[in-house]
Amino acid sequence: MSGDTNTTGTAPKVSSLRLLSTMGGAGALAGLLIVLVYQFTLPTVLANRAARLETAILQVVPGSTRYDTLYVVDGALTDTLPPGADARKLEKVYRGVNEAGGTAGFAIPTSQPGFQDVIDIIFGFDPDKPGTLGLAILSSRETPGLGDKIEAPKWLEQFTTLTTPLTAVKAGAAQNPGDAQMITGATISSRTVIGAINKALERWTPILAAYRAGGTS
Repeated sequence: MSGDTNTTGTAPKVSSLRLLSTMGGAGALAGLLIVLVYQFTLPTVLANRAARLETAILQVVPGSTRYDTLYVVDGALTDTLPPGADARKLEKVYRGVNEAGGTAGFAIPTSQPGFQDVIDIIFGFDPDKPGTLGLAILSSRETPGLGDKIEAPKWLEQFTTLTTPLTAVKAGAAQNPGDAQMITGATISSRTVIGAINKALERWTPILAAYRAGGTS
């Protein structure tokens, strides 16, 4: 028999350098695949997100047949994107336009940390009321069966008629025009949405008032 035959029954040792090289190569390949998949699917993801946003804008501002995107530039709203500006980095709201060309209301996007993760919403606002015109959940990762009840049409329906600012009340306890009922079992998530609307209006109400005072109906 050859003298270099392994008769001990143990596996040959693998050098640490070779092991690290193999793991590093596998990690790099996995990273490359992730990047390629991300780049391949990104256009589809962005297109779906844009389509969902457009649908939501027209949904939360009833009576609108189209909308204008308004950008915050130097503290004021404008429908003209400044030269060289990146629209993705500018704050924006949307003016719902009715068939006659008038303003049907404004769609305001906002976000707030919920129970599990950030909740992205968009709501319609009528400055003349003042009050909400509708609400849509753009993105939520709240607990299935509990926090995700904020996406139920029955709960969202109340935001078509509420006056602002809103007051969060228990389910069935609404007495005033601004009382927004929370969801039993999803109090944190529903309270978060209500609070997000109030916080957004603190920010946007004076900006919208200045915009309308400038001659926009």
